[in-house]
Amino acid sequence: MQKETGEKINRLKVRINGEDYYKKGAASTDYIKQVALYVDKKISSLSKNHPQLSMTKITILAALNITDELFKMKQEYEEFLAMLESEQKG
Repeated sequence: MQKETGEKINRLKVRINGEDYYKKGAASTDYIKQVALYVDKKISSLSKNHPQLSMTKITILAALNITDELFKMKQEYEEFLAMLESEQKG
């Protein structure tokens, strides 16, 4: 499958927490598998550590934890860019 731009669109079945999902995107199939595996591991870890919680709550907690990681990395990246910019100025 290709977009009008000629960019190849990959479609892949991934398994997260025992459920199958289909993911489409321009990313490589290896990348899509890595992302799905990461999400699956986060959910599995939370399920083991908090067996009393519903799957909905575990999924929301996994999303919050992953988003927290993303925001921290973005902040670190912005600080790094600011440091580089200040070093270049002088």
